[in-house]
Amino acid sequence: MNKYEAMIIVRPDFTEEERKNLFHQIAEAIAKNGGAVTQAVVWAERRKLAFPIKRAKKFDEGLFYLVNFDAPSDAITKVRYLYRVNEGIVRTLILRLED
Repeated sequence: MNKYEAMIIVRPDFTEEERKNLFHQIAEAIAKNGGAVTQAVVWAERRKLAFPIKRAKKFDEGLFYLVNFDAPSDAITKVRYLYRVNEGIVRTLILRLED
């Protein structure tokens, strides 16, 4: 299994309950594909973005969520797809960490 780090920008207009549900969905997507979350933390609340991101509407701010996890390399494509189709996620960056 490889070690990965994901920075996920979440919609800033979500309520606390919607955020908790989304964070659960993020971890569940990793677990369903054979991975395990080692650390998950809110990195920044309502941080201003360098440029507006258009999803369903334009977002000038976002909540940054940092997730460290272990997963097989073939799971990353599936996880990226699940994050891309989720309406609550504005942007995602997944990086493989060196051992």
